[in-house]
Amino acid sequence: MISWINGELVELWQTNQKFFVLINCQGLGYEIQILESFFLKLKTNHISNKNITLWLKHIKKEDSDLLFGFTSKEQKNFFIEILSIRGVGSQIGMGILNKFSIGEVINAIKTQNKKLICSVPGIGPKMSDRLMLELKNKFKSEIQFEGEEAKDEFEIKDPEINKMIEDLQLTLLSLNYKNKEIKTILPIIINEVDFIAKKENNLSFENLLKLAMNYLDKESSNIAS
Repeated sequence: MISWINGELVELWQTNQKFFVLINCQGLGYEIQILESFFLKLKTNHISNKNITLWLKHIKKEDSDLLFGFTSKEQKNFFIEILSIRGVGSQIGMGILNKFSIGEVINAIKTQNKKLICSVPGIGPKMSDRLMLELKNKFKSEIQFEGEEAKDEFEIKDPEINKMIEDLQLTLLSLNYKNKEIKTILPIIINEVDFIAKKENNLSFENLLKLAMNYLDKESSNIAS
């Protein structure tokens, strides 16, 4: 696991909307994708042959190894949280942080500003909804919604789906998942009920259970790491 790098800036370049630096660290050249704001700062100040430090996220794929660099640990961690959302890739994550600061994203979630999130290339209405819901759950301590009170129960109009959700909670508890963790992911599951039904042509308990377990296992692995 590569957490950060400190080395000499050799070169920087732009490919379409991607921004890169080449850093020499102990004789090895590391090609790292960075945010546009830092790229422009380096380019404007003509910084070369100077040591820079970046917090890194290493993404390993079948045919490549990608490095993403950030000037703060907070940016890196926020990027990782974005990547943990289903259907969101690295370039969407970089696109969000290229356009907005972490504070602006959190404020957009607080004010339910879907238009702002949709302004990022590659993000449509459905992905915007998913991003805002999941990031809201991940950053509860940073986001306080006016008039919002914690609820143990979730209002679902369809009695059949409501029964399915109740059975889902009981099944997850029987599988030794913690009640607090289950209640955290339930709003996500409920929000995706319509999406699942359209994709699978029918909504089954097995689909909901599989999706819930995937989210819970992902949350557990994030905590462990």
